[in-house]
Amino acid sequence: MPKLKTHKGITSRFKLTARGKVVAGRPGRRHLLAHRRAKTMRKLRRQRALAPAQARVLRPFLS
Repeated sequence: MPKLKTHKGITSRFKLTARGKVVAGRPGRRHLLAHRRAKTMRKLRRQRALAPAQARVLRPFLS
């Protein structure tokens, strides 16, 4: 089976940690931010680790 090319759209949205987890930024940080609570904005700053099932699908496209 041939190697898969790295999918550039996936590499811009997801990153691999040193331990191999797939992390992604949180949605909801583009516009209409003035009415959001400070607590919400703090939580949106952090990245999230994907579920193992989602990570299994994306990992071949990242390497």
